[in-house]
Amino acid sequence: MQLTQQPITKIVIAGGGTAGWLAAATLSYALKKQAVEITLIESDEIGTIGVGEATIPPLIAILESIGIDLADFIKHTQATFKLGIQFADWYNKGEAYFHPFGTLGRNIDGHDFYQCWLKAAAEGDSTPLMAHSPEAILAQHNKFFIPHEAHNTALGRARFALHLDAGLMARYLRRYAQNNGVKRIEGVITDVHQDNTGNISHLHVNQQYVTGEFFIDCSGFKGLLIEQTLHAGFDDWSDYLPCNRAVTVQTTHSKTISPYTVAKAQNAGWSWHIPLQHRMGNGYVFCDKYCTDQQAIDTLLANVTGELLTHPKVIAFKTGVRKQAWLKNCLSLGLAQGFIEPLESTAIHLVSKSLALFIKMFPDNSDTNQVIIDEFNRRIHQDYLEIRDFLVLHYCTTARSDTEFWQRCASMAIPQSLQQKLAIFKVAGTLTPAAEQLFQPTSWYAVLNGMQVMPSRYNPVLDSLDSNKLIQSLHQGSEAIAQAALTQPSHADFITRFCDAKEIYQKSA
Repeated sequence: MQLTQQPITKIVIAGGGTAGWLAAATLSYALKKQAVEITLIESDEIGTIGVGEATIPPLIAILESIGIDLADFIKHTQATFKLGIQFADWYNKGEAYFHPFGTLGRNIDGHDFYQCWLKAAAEGDSTPLMAHSPEAILAQHNKFFIPHEAHNTALGRARFALHLDAGLMARYLRRYAQNNGVKRIEGVITDVHQDNTGNISHLHVNQQYVTGEFFIDCSGFKGLLIEQTLHAGFDDWSDYLPCNRAVTVQTTHSKTISPYTVAKAQNAGWSWHIPLQHRMGNGYVFCDKYCTDQQAIDTLLANVTGELLTHPKVIAFKTGVRKQAWLKNCLSLGLAQGFIEPLESTAIHLVSKSLALFIKMFPDNSDTNQVIIDEFNRRIHQDYLEIRDFLVLHYCTTARSDTEFWQRCASMAIPQSLQQKLAIFKVAGTLTPAAEQLFQPTSWYAVLNGMQVMPSRYNPVLDSLDSNKLIQSLHQGSEAIAQAALTQPSHADFITRFCDAKEIYQKSA
């Protein structure tokens, strides 16, 4: 069979930061045996946003898939572990719930675990849903687990992610990519040139032209290539997710380093608190219709502990996604592609998932790429829609009415796709996400349960189960989790034993 190959040999990445250097690291690994020249252009004069300090579990597999040693990465990025997110004051002030990674319980006799829990609750069992989550119980006791020793225990299906220093992550990936042959050019892109087909042909940097056959836009919110040059368009989702500004600050530690992120609802949005080995990351995401920058700064500073390491920094943003994340010979990543507020820590995931899909659909230099471009854009847009709906769920189910912001959230129109999902759940407690979706049933159950959205019934098929035996089985499962969790090391002890960053930074001091 005769195949015509016209391989791409020159890729140019416009912009560094987490997105740019993750792209460089991933592509240099995937294309290491091919004659592809990868060049990244960035300027030390242009600061990065530095968001994405909390991550989700898929990042672990991404790092390992490109040959990065996880323990070494953790040490160099001052990372700690994340078992989920604690949401405080979202439903009502003074109430909190936990969104864990992993899965809840195990199916019983082929029946969905959540339905079994509903039936047990209807029969009078008062065991909390999160008693069946290894991550929630570990987090409650500030414990972590030794993954290779947990396989045959009640913690065997526990999952984790990382809290990390975004600047150190970019620096680590830069070293990794440059060791793989990626060329870095320091400078500001002053002009973008196109050929007669509209494709980008070269970039003007430092009085020189940098040519390429394919370009990756990691230039941040401005979208220098994808938007300012190619005019891809933008879907604005501010009506559904009204927060449009954030203020951030770093502080010293003043208490135990917890293995979870704290997301606390505030009068006009929510604040985050992310523990790293060497400091705390803090921020307040808010809507400027209900809060001034100074009010946001004052609120954030009133909610942090420890001494300030940086001055408060205000960042403006718009929630939404490019209508075309890939247009002509340009792929956008990170903030250039879109932005959904960091409530569920999806920013780095969207970069890595875009890269994974791009590699699967890698183009060539022919004019036959449009079919894969269209499919890529459809799938990435669907990913954003799924995450958008899940984030809206956190807001629209609130019972708070103490401020104008929360009144708006409780009464706002929500996407039709979310309306349908909620309508089905409220009747039957059923969720049927596609296998490739990021947020699987455990995530939805955790937030719905935490926001006190309950179905009107369980599946009547479960009446074939003996209620006493069902409740006993559930109790045995939750007790096994509780006992296993108590035998695990504390989060701090685990870090000290396996991945303490002090040794890295003492050597470099």
